Amino acid sequence: MPVQLEPKIDEYLSLIMRLILAFGICFELPILLILLTRVGITNSRGLKQKRKYAILVAFVIAAIVTPPDVISQVLLAIPIILLYEVSIICAGIMEKK
Repeated sequence: MPVQLEPKIDEYLSLIMRLILAFGICFELPILLILLTRVGITNSRGLKQKRKYAILVAFVIAAIVTPPDVISQVLLAIPIILLYEVSIICAGIMEKK
């Protein structure tokens, strides 16, 4: 007799809601970093210097939020890293003004 996986609806919805919340929060990253640059708390040079720590934090957050699956972890970490790079570019533009 083959074993069949019977996913439960509440577990599936819980996973989907966590992923939606995680992606929603990570897309707020550029806004937060631009506001911090505008206030003067950070600058683009400081963000560039902390890039490797930001990548590490992105993967740690992705590992916590996603299920124990490498593909979903990478699929969440890559947008966070790309948004961090966009934040660096936007912070540089804000500094020039």
